[in-house]
Amino acid sequence: MSMTTPNKPVVAVTLGDPAGIGPELVARLLARRETLDAANVVLVGDPWLWADGQKVAGLEVATDRVDSLAAVRGRAGTSRPAFLPLDTVQAQQVVRAQSDAAGGASVLRVLDRCMDAARAREIDGICFAPLNKLAMKKGGLRHEDELHHFAEYLGVTGYFCEFNTLDGLWTSRISSHVPLADVPKYITRERITEAARLMFRSLKANGVAAPRVAVAGFNPHNGEGGTCGRQEIDVIEPAVRELNEQGFAVMGPFPADTIFLKARDGAFDAIVTMYHDQGQIAIKLMGFSRGVTVQGGLPIPITTPAHGTAYDIAGLGKADVTATANAFAIAARMGLARRDSSLS
Repeated sequence: MSMTTPNKPVVAVTLGDPAGIGPELVARLLARRETLDAANVVLVGDPWLWADGQKVAGLEVATDRVDSLAAVRGRAGTSRPAFLPLDTVQAQQVVRAQSDAAGGASVLRVLDRCMDAARAREIDGICFAPLNKLAMKKGGLRHEDELHHFAEYLGVTGYFCEFNTLDGLWTSRISSHVPLADVPKYITRERITEAARLMFRSLKANGVAAPRVAVAGFNPHNGEGGTCGRQEIDVIEPAVRELNEQGFAVMGPFPADTIFLKARDGAFDAIVTMYHDQGQIAIKLMGFSRGVTVQGGLPIPITTPAHGTAYDIAGLGKADVTATANAFAIAARMGLARRDSSLS
């Protein structure tokens, strides 16, 4: 006789871009025993695409069909994932390894359905397989990236940003998907302090009791005393002092060309960077196949592998599930913390 498992968070999993490696990755993820041990899992997506993902992965994963996401939390037992089938895109509309409007629109519809459930507190976390921003923009995305879409859809008015994680190291950034020439105007005391405080909250939700957060400088050699830029003196150092006065254990700024050496050796749990590639290059070099993106500052944890749709290997059965499994684990841990905080 199956037993209910009230202690597990409900985590929704989506198949990502239909033309990429997402469906295959999800098949590999849901075939893992540890995935089902960590959460009450519900797959959300098109049945034909789920079948294709299993075929590419060479796996058969049994699921329990549900008619709504509201039904998932109360279902008996979690020895198999639940599956909410949707009809968002037809097989003939998708060309493998090609970004197109139909696939992008499908991704948006599935994610919006999950966010509706998040607002209704029917689920505790979301883990989505890789998506393609160009396809999503062709399919109706009006924002620079999915994070800004999530924030608007969920009514977020406070600070939010992407986190990138690798094993125990997290990074955030003051500016994200903007031209490099525009970065200096994003470097403000307010954005730095808000990014650091959000990092502290997120790390604690992920189980880090006393986060150690460092801040990167912006200019070469930390500005060389103001002779090579003044952002460190005028903005970043005052922001770090303010955070310290508020009780946050923040260090820096450290020169960007050495800060990740310290992090690699275990000196920090997280780094606040000033722009996209400042942190992304280091994280991806340190472990491209393991990295995770966390959508920070939203009312529900949303995670995804940091790599992309890998069109070059789509359909070949070669996709590595490591980063997707890491993303799911974070969504489960943070989802449990979110659910428990709402019950206390």
